[in-house]
Amino acid sequence: MTYFANLIEGYYRFRGGEWLEERERWSELAEGQSPKVMVIACSDSRVDPATIFGSRPGEVFVVRNVAALVPPFDASGGLHGVSAALEFAVTKLGIEEIVVLGHGACGGVSAALTQSLADAKPGEGGFVAEWIGLLDEAREKVVCKHGVTDAGQTALEQEGVRVSIANLKTFPFVRKGLSEGRLSIHGAVFAIADGKLRVLEGDNGFVPA
Repeated sequence: MTYFANLIEGYYRFRGGEWLEERERWSELAEGQSPKVMVIACSDSRVDPATIFGSRPGEVFVVRNVAALVPPFDASGGLHGVSAALEFAVTKLGIEEIVVLGHGACGGVSAALTQSLADAKPGEGGFVAEWIGLLDEAREKVVCKHGVTDAGQTALEQEGVRVSIANLKTFPFVRKGLSEGRLSIHGAVFAIADGKLRVLEGDNGFVPA
């Protein structure tokens, strides 16, 4: 028995259960999607946005990557997976809200904090190292206050959400949506250990949902 075989077994359970129960919903989705919320989350297997928020199929447009990061707007060309998904969500799907979802015990954030992948080559952690370099400036601030500690890890997880939100606002179509009042941005951090969600509320920081 392979892991893929386990996935196929799970598919049969889904096909004979949830899919049948939501048959009308799936028929609607076959005609297209119209989600109102985009969630930018970490690739971590423990942090599935649909599970955490209890959303139904078609309700949430999700992008996942290491540490739930958004790069700044860059029109110089290249392969921009997150930027492409963001562009599609905002300009084509008409997303009304964007949620940046960080999480506790994030490996990407830990690597950024400890600099454990510094000087790593592609295939040996180099791709991850370059990506989490988006947190370098935030890391300096966190380390000055907390050091490389558990408190620093938590602080950098929260700062990572702020970094992504700030970078979202560098995209012209996001700024346009915000200025016209048809788009809003939220930040949150999910703690794996206790299952608690904390949301970003301006100067109050991250508070329990």
